[in-house]
Amino acid sequence: MADAISLLRPRTVVGPNLRAAGEWALRFDTFLHVRVGGLVRGTCWLILEGHEPVLLREGDTFMLGNPPPYVLASALDASPRPAEPVWAGAEDGFARIGSESEEDLYLCVGHIAFDEENAALLTSLLPPLVIVRVADPHGGRLAQLTDLLATEVGVAAAGGPLVQNHLAQILLVHMLRAHAGQTDRPTGWLGALNEDGVGAALRAVHADVAHSWTLKELAEISHMSRSAFAHAFKSHVGVPPLEYLIQWRISLARDALARDTLSISELARATGYLSESAFSTAFRRVVGSSPAQFRNQSRQPPRSAANGSSRKRPVLSRAVHAGDEDTGTPPADTNGGGDADTRHERDCGTSGAAAGADGA
Repeated sequence: MADAISLLRPRTVVGPNLRAAGEWALRFDTFLHVRVGGLVRGTCWLILEGHEPVLLREGDTFMLGNPPPYVLASALDASPRPAEPVWAGAEDGFARIGSESEEDLYLCVGHIAFDEENAALLTSLLPPLVIVRVADPHGGRLAQLTDLLATEVGVAAAGGPLVQNHLAQILLVHMLRAHAGQTDRPTGWLGALNEDGVGAALRAVHADVAHSWTLKELAEISHMSRSAFAHAFKSHVGVPPLEYLIQWRISLARDALARDTLSISELARATGYLSESAFSTAFRRVVGSSPAQFRNQSRQPPRSAANGSSRKRPVLSRAVHAGDEDTGTPPADTNGGGDADTRHERDCGTSGAAAGADGA
């Protein structure tokens, strides 16, 4: 999980936090990426468009992932007003509603944004809303983190912003763990990390992305047959193992290209490709442009919508199965098995096109 979150380059803004009294309701517009929060004191309603209202109680925590518009309110029948003016009027990290002497609600929140290039690695796995009750297995720990965060916001101590940012990111990690443990829906790599077999293979891939992984090797790490491993991996992660390997490698490559930290030939070797041409072919299949084009595009400041279109965002979901041709024809074995090992040996022995098979 640490590898993936580091790749997302999280940027945290804590607050403004909300203190309120009496009847109130605030309407929030959509926003990108993730917001985490918790009730330090009191109760309030969270009303997410298209979902049943949820009553938050003291100690409960929540996470919003690329959500639709939503309302926070003292009561279901309270008339909402736009939150933006209230937030804009915040002082010393707090937005206040009603008489300060009668405040009975303290809501602590943090917004976490990610680099657009790879944000979908996480946001595509999250539902719009995750609630963890204080009585849930992870709830007590999350409530403690929220209390710590609230304490840091409430004092002007040296290093406060640094501590706040780290606490918000720790809160995010624990929310992700709680979500992976409480849901029956597929959570991709997030949930698979907790599985003994598939998780061991994922950790091995993340630890040595430059290795020319084969389905056979990954299955052995997981202590499964190739067919059982391929089925279990796709069931937990949502894509076949070799497609995931392509996605992960190209995600790392996009981050390095955007930061211009390595030459293309160095990057090819670092991500497990035996030639620059093999890397460029795989990169183009996933992203839709060559590595050089992507790097040059990343160097250019995005234009505002008023002046034209902004820089095109690469699309993670275009990753192809190992062995796909440029025509988009799917391989015979969509679980990543079959003769993929044979193709890998053939490609490595000739063009070194590790993208063409098991060592995708």
